[in-house]
Amino acid sequence: MPTSLVLVRKDSYQDSVLLMRISREVTSLPGVLDAVVAMGTPHNRELLQSTGYVSAALRDAGPNDLVIAVRSEDVGQATIEQAVDRLLRGKATATTEQRPTTLAGAVTDHPDANLVLISLPGEHAVREARRALSLGRHVMLFSDNVSVEDEVSLKREAAKKGLLMMGPDCGTAIINGMPLAFANVVRRGPIGIVGAAGTGIQEISSCIDRMGGGVSQAIGTGGRDLSEAVGGTMMLLGIEALAADRATKVLVIVSKPPSEAVAERVIAAAKGTGKPTVIHFVGGVTPPRGPSGAVQFADTLASTAEVACRLAGVAVAQVSDHAVSEARVAELLAHMEGRSKLRGLFCGGTTGNEALVLLSRAGLEVRSNLHKKGPLKVDGATVVSGHVLLDLGDDLFCVGRPHPMIEPGLRNERLLLEMQDPEVGVLLFDVVLGHGSHADPAGLLVEGVGAARQRRPHLVAVASVTGTEADPQCLSAQRRALEAAGVVVMPDNRRAAELAALLIKRVQA
Repeated sequence: MPTSLVLVRKDSYQDSVLLMRISREVTSLPGVLDAVVAMGTPHNRELLQSTGYVSAALRDAGPNDLVIAVRSEDVGQATIEQAVDRLLRGKATATTEQRPTTLAGAVTDHPDANLVLISLPGEHAVREARRALSLGRHVMLFSDNVSVEDEVSLKREAAKKGLLMMGPDCGTAIINGMPLAFANVVRRGPIGIVGAAGTGIQEISSCIDRMGGGVSQAIGTGGRDLSEAVGGTMMLLGIEALAADRATKVLVIVSKPPSEAVAERVIAAAKGTGKPTVIHFVGGVTPPRGPSGAVQFADTLASTAEVACRLAGVAVAQVSDHAVSEARVAELLAHMEGRSKLRGLFCGGTTGNEALVLLSRAGLEVRSNLHKKGPLKVDGATVVSGHVLLDLGDDLFCVGRPHPMIEPGLRNERLLLEMQDPEVGVLLFDVVLGHGSHADPAGLLVEGVGAARQRRPHLVAVASVTGTEADPQCLSAQRRALEAAGVVVMPDNRRAAELAALLIKRVQA
């Protein structure tokens, strides 16, 4: 009979990404069925309790307290604690470099550094962000669980000082050629990006690189920036910064659907720069309008990159150059043996959102946790029938576990659950490379697809890879691994979704 153990260590703060990795390591111990090592924030406590971890110590844990929750087949407390301590010591001894322990110390040691990246629990993150702004530093706020009120306050303060306040929940940026958090290694060039969509920035910047273009800066704003409440404060400041940057000749603006009033302000600001600009609102009306002066509108992430490259003078291949032949389509359809349902399992929220939009445009009714409301909205807690696309980065899937871009093995587990439906014929995936992502996401996906095909040999797997040759994982190596396992690899997320829709529609015809 499995037993549950909950330990709380008071005042033992650790970085959340480190704790996600430790959770994975502890889960791999013999006899351990599930492990969560996380800070005792209200959100984490609620998620742990919802998955069956209940104790007085957990209820009383605070955001600075380390929570160790393990479900196992009789693994002793001492074994668990020794494993956690060993992993924490490994982090502490990973470098011999002496590092400052406070923001003031960091500023003293590195007086020329003008950007501070913050990853702390929300309440502490806000305090440190204010300190960084008061010291005249730009801020990238990786942390989430920051209130809208605090976000508005921080961004107004930053705007008054002419400083960037990227975030909260900003996971991607490329500043002066340096990838920050989840970002790809792309060549430098004349295209500047401002985005309120993390994997959207990654997909666009990677496509630009592969098309022969280059990126001057990629400024993340945080996903709520273009909401009515926040008002696009950092998007507007980012546009202003790129307008003044001599190295930036073309602007790219990407966001999930903004409020209508904020969208108008953003479009007007882009038009006012006088620089050629391409705008894409993921999931918005396509295209939202025709060209407006130097501003053009694109309807996918890849087409955004194409338009930007052409505006920058880069010759780009036509979409038809990457089409799948009719013979190959016929071969895939024969393999499906009449199975007509689709499962899309995505690690990136924006790439998943784009795929959902494209599948819907093709006439498919797809259930998803990305729907805001309506009869097609699901939470992903249970397996449902029909066409289904899930963003596996949702909190429901990540309680005490690494985000699937860090640990895509989470997708393999869900994939096997989805094999309960014998009518599934097409699998659709994104594979996201770059700093912060897993060292071999393609390798893990190959394992998952192989296990799924043991149950359902007829499955056709379609994927795209977001990344570049210079990424730590190497784009071509990841593509080869997928193709060798029989996965159909398309050049970008758009074409992968379009192929998946085509196969389903042909079967249904």
